Amino acid sequence: MTGIAKARLALTTRAMLALSVGALIAVGAPTPAFAAPLGSTDKVRAEVADHAGDLRKFYAARENRPLWISATGEVFPAVDRLLERLDSAQFDALDPKTLKRLRTGEVRRDLDRALRGKPSDIAEADVAMSRLFVDYVRAMRAAPRAQMIYESQALAPAIPTAEAVLQAAAKAPSLEEHVAQMGWMHPLYAPLRDAMATPGFTEQRRATIWDNLQRVRALPATPADRYVLVDAAAARLTMYEHGKPVDSMKVVVGRPDAATPQMAGFIRYAIVNPYWNVPPDLVQKTIAKGYLKGGAKWLKANGYEVLSDYGDDAKLIDPKSVDWKAVAAGAPGPYVRQRPGGPNFMGKVKYEFPNAQGIYLHDTPERALLARDQRQLSNGCVRLEDADRLGRWLLGRSVARIPAGKEQRLDLPTLVPVYITYLTAAPDAKGTIAFRSDVYGRDNMTRLAARDGVSGAAGSPR
Repeated sequence: MTGIAKARLALTTRAMLALSVGALIAVGAPTPAFAAPLGSTDKVRAEVADHAGDLRKFYAARENRPLWISATGEVFPAVDRLLERLDSAQFDALDPKTLKRLRTGEVRRDLDRALRGKPSDIAEADVAMSRLFVDYVRAMRAAPRAQMIYESQALAPAIPTAEAVLQAAAKAPSLEEHVAQMGWMHPLYAPLRDAMATPGFTEQRRATIWDNLQRVRALPATPADRYVLVDAAAARLTMYEHGKPVDSMKVVVGRPDAATPQMAGFIRYAIVNPYWNVPPDLVQKTIAKGYLKGGAKWLKANGYEVLSDYGDDAKLIDPKSVDWKAVAAGAPGPYVRQRPGGPNFMGKVKYEFPNAQGIYLHDTPERALLARDQRQLSNGCVRLEDADRLGRWLLGRSVARIPAGKEQRLDLPTLVPVYITYLTAAPDAKGTIAFRSDVYGRDNMTRLAARDGVSGAAGSPR
């Protein structure tokens, strides 16, 4: 019988004994010796204070009440969930040394001793569970993760202090749910982690899940009260509030030869009626070839202007002065931008999170692309199904109602993080794992060993 089952049995036994004692007292019979209290709440708290050690600040803030065990030795259900997680911690890409440190044998023995209801045993077991939990959470947050470009380290996952780990657990509406849903990780993590530990998937599927766990580990547990998540594999954008998705829309993302990078930034402002500064590679591939076919008339019809630079004081350049044949052959080209309105690739608005990669979220006049199932079709930026709806969420106002004309900047009331990831396996609304095409070829397709649950070097299953 496991320590947890013993705890349940011990609790039931004590309850039955208490009823018997109550009946004896009612008829005036002497109280038997075995009915004496095994320990009081005050005694348990005093013992917790003595055993807390480096966790004393956390326990003192909760008046030294145990977190995992009651004052009578009852083991709470969250313990079951945590032990299950620890027993399969190899799926969290932890290295062998850390896995050895997280073995549960000793704490199970502590829990067994706590069944007797002795205050010192209860305190020792509870503090031991807390230490093991802290060690596990901190190790998970430091585990290997996929590469992501962070505008600021404030956007990257951080390793919390021991006190922060325990405070988050203690404040959760349900400690059991906090552990079961791995509340110290992004909400997408636990369903993938559970799938990794579930029989029935092929080795290839399990390798895909493994790769995507690394991508989710690159996301903070709670990026902000409000944030945007773009999944380039699903070509979908989701808006989150307080850790829950509140809205979603289709997007068009980069082609395989112009893949949208995994990155994170702060959306700072919207540009309404935007110019489009044409990237250098597209000046070569599109603008130069267009000019050679249609001349200056082609540039004018498509709203293109040739400039001295992209600064506020940029001067117009006569396109006839440019050697377009050389540009088409690979020579550095001029600065080119597309005027607002009409065929402008940005549509009505773009949302900026400044980055060296030149990636942003924007409206699009090419609506037919959004009707496709595979929407990896852009030059790298993220084209929005409903740019105005996103604007109302970000800005609290409609950008569609702003008249066409001059380019206009609208600062967000509060910076909103945006994370662009790539999930070829992710939980869906049905509670299952949806697998998607690896159009960017980023899945390693690492083979798993026939024996489940064995991890090799950190970051890869074998």
